[in-house]
Amino acid sequence: MERNGYEKAPRLPPVLGILLAIAALYFAREILVPLAAAVLFSFLLTPPVRFLERVRLGRLPSVMLVFMAAVGCAAGVGYVVGNQLFDVLNELPSYKANLHTKMESLRGRPGGSLAKATASVQELSKELAAPKQEVAEAPRTLSKTQKSAAPQAEVGKPVPVELVEPPPNALQSVRNIAGPLVAPIGKVIVVVIFTIVILIKREDLRNRVLRLLGRGRLPRATQAFDDAAERVTRYLRLQFLVNIVFGGMIALGLYLIGLPSALLWGAMAGLLRFMPYLGPILGGALPTLLALAVFPGWRYPLMCLGLFLVIEMIVAYAVEPWLYGSHTGVSSLAILVSAAFWTTLWGPVGLVLSTPLTVCLLVLGRHAPQLEFLYVILGDEPVLEPEAELYQRLLALDQQEAQAVLDRAADGKTPLEIYDGIMVPSLRLSEEDRHRGGLDADRENFIVQSMNEFIATLASRHEDESTEVEAGTRVLCLPAGDRADEITAVMLAHALQLAGIFAMVLPRADLPGDSFANLTVEEGDVICICALAPFALMNARTLSKRLRTKFPRQRILVGLWSRSGEVEDFEQRLAKAFDVQVVTTLSDAMELLTTSPAVATLSGD
Repeated sequence: MERNGYEKAPRLPPVLGILLAIAALYFAREILVPLAAAVLFSFLLTPPVRFLERVRLGRLPSVMLVFMAAVGCAAGVGYVVGNQLFDVLNELPSYKANLHTKMESLRGRPGGSLAKATASVQELSKELAAPKQEVAEAPRTLSKTQKSAAPQAEVGKPVPVELVEPPPNALQSVRNIAGPLVAPIGKVIVVVIFTIVILIKREDLRNRVLRLLGRGRLPRATQAFDDAAERVTRYLRLQFLVNIVFGGMIALGLYLIGLPSALLWGAMAGLLRFMPYLGPILGGALPTLLALAVFPGWRYPLMCLGLFLVIEMIVAYAVEPWLYGSHTGVSSLAILVSAAFWTTLWGPVGLVLSTPLTVCLLVLGRHAPQLEFLYVILGDEPVLEPEAELYQRLLALDQQEAQAVLDRAADGKTPLEIYDGIMVPSLRLSEEDRHRGGLDADRENFIVQSMNEFIATLASRHEDESTEVEAGTRVLCLPAGDRADEITAVMLAHALQLAGIFAMVLPRADLPGDSFANLTVEEGDVICICALAPFALMNARTLSKRLRTKFPRQRILVGLWSRSGEVEDFEQRLAKAFDVQVVTTLSDAMELLTTSPAVATLSGD
């Protein structure tokens, strides 16, 4: 019988699993580094391969044509850059005098403070490096026996022996020259082979990986594959285009300045930008150093440095965030830490691959519950909802930052949206902790006071938006019990006043119903019970019963401020038992009160 699910493998402790993964990445780097590079190259080359396949060109011809075109472009750029590099190396001896002049200018005039300091440092270095002098031994007094003894033979100093190797033959010379090149060339060949195979067999490899994950995980695994492919492909494509434009602008600027081999330094700057953080520094330092050697004075080197700084600032802080800052989803700190991590494991190649690999880990953490910590640590999206962040700052007794959190989350929203989306959920978190006994009295008082001040601040900010209050229509906002219910009643009253409806908040009472014992209700009034669910449900029920008994013909609205579907059964029973209207959000209450503010007569009136 075929198994439709997958067997659960024994789980390792998370820390042990992470350590084993890091060890595997380090000891298997000789295979994993070329494989990772090949996978990333396949992400970059897959779109043109698919384009050729859509025009009825076969898989193998499409792969080979795209790959040969990529290799041809790389070889052409390498040939031009290599020729210019050799030209620069051949011209370096002619810049010796200019460099000597600049070094002398840096040392300062003879007798100056900088020259004296340099001389002092050199003299101290010589003293520290001087060999230790042997202390002459005092002459010893010889005994009669020692005097009569024959003099000892003098021991001569040891003769240094130098091993001279015979000159290498032709085979050894070839080995010495080609030896250091074998390993890099071999890795390049491995990457090429891996890339071609992945491009040809990409669907088969994808299906095999999905089968290893288990058939029961196909939806999640498919979503993870699509997400990773989209993010990495878009990132690599946009970064490739940005770096080409960056290198072209640098080459053009250096050409206008007059620096030799401007195309070389533009290509170097574009390639080095694939290395996070370190690449742009090296890309700007190399041509600046050459400008110091080529041009007399400091004007042109400073122009080269300024050119790099201006273009890098524009690209890094304006172009890149606009193009693909939101596509990777990786935070800036995570990119920095991942660069150090992958460089430690895999060397300079790890630095180049750090950002794409981190994006893959981010996607893995996003879709695998066991690795959710990767998504929390590496992602740039807020890990706390605005209401949770607001409540956390109130728990820390930091009203100023809590106000800042509320301002950021409320940007572009109406007061009603702020109440429903941020402040009421934050109050609910507070009430959950209070009923569990996890909230002390000082923090509870601070939260209540801060919430009231936030409402007052919103009222002052939107005071100009209030419309004229209509005569004859009153809404009596009645807290069901706790101080949190009273705060929600104040929110509803403020929202109603902005809509031009007179609203009055009745004081909170210790016992349900005490606040309206001596209340006079007019014919057109609407009574609205404000209860924060699920903590005040019983109070809301008791209050609804007493109000319906005392005011049988009055319109009563019960606001059970809750999450979606949380009190659905209780809502239906309450509405049926006491003939009241029940809503679960302030927005729903506003919609009922503003569309039909007149008194709703009971059936049969």
